Amino acid sequence: MEMFNEFWVTYGSVVQFVLINMILGISIYFTLYTGLLSLANAGFMAVGAYISALLSIHTQLPFVVCLLLGALFSALIGFLLGLPVLRLRDVYLAIATLGFGEIVRIIAINFDNFTHQELLGGPQGLANIPKLTNPPILILTLVILSVVVAQLPRSRFGRALAAIRQDESVAATMGINVFRYKLLAFTLGAFVAGLAGGFSAHLTRFVGPNEYGFTAAVNILSYVVLGGTLHWSGALVGAAILTILPEALRFLNEYRGVVNGVILVLVIIYLPQGLVNPAWIKRLFSRKEAA
Repeated sequence: MEMFNEFWVTYGSVVQFVLINMILGISIYFTLYTGLLSLANAGFMAVGAYISALLSIHTQLPFVVCLLLGALFSALIGFLLGLPVLRLRDVYLAIATLGFGEIVRIIAINFDNFTHQELLGGPQGLANIPKLTNPPILILTLVILSVVVAQLPRSRFGRALAAIRQDESVAATMGINVFRYKLLAFTLGAFVAGLAGGFSAHLTRFVGPNEYGFTAAVNILSYVVLGGTLHWSGALVGAAILTILPEALRFLNEYRGVVNGVILVLVIIYLPQGLVNPAWIKRLFSRKEAA
């Protein structure tokens, strides 16, 4: 027990950030599973973080209610954003959603100037947020979301998303309402990203607009690039590795990011479908059994 307490004092925050980033990995898995290259999840995370934090500071609502309201507001923004941008594809969709993230960041910086009220903290961010995030609620949330995405390929909804990813035209001829399913997947991703934002805000006790810019958007995408989209667990594996690595490589100081970049490049070149590839894992175990 004493060893566990020492471990938790040293690495407890890292473990909780791993869980939060796993939730973020699931948020972008919804859109990538549908074939949508979106970079909006950092913006949705910021919306969820600010809304849940403001509700915690200025109301007496329970933490779970603040968290869900922040996530629901993110989902609403995702729905409204999806109406125009989901008409776009590939890199055009990526650029449009990246622009949304920048809009959120700039609004957060200048909102106080527009309203002449100290509400979001401007460029300095919003501080003194109650520290309410804890491991049990993070684990419970991650388990629920993991069960949902694990059932995705077997569900009618999941099969429709997979058909859209493979060929939108063929999916449409099969009677699938392509735009409606894409919009639903986009909105679900926004909801989950908003949850992650709320958890993060109530763990660090701070929300700053510059935490949700281009770097954050690329980091979230990297979780699934590293882990792969062939299996839902790829998003969790990628998020865990890319969160733990910088902590494990602290001795490299400012060069830690170089290691992350090299790993991503090597995975893209030699394992383009990610680290979690069911077919590759099956072949590996088959060779071991044969030996």
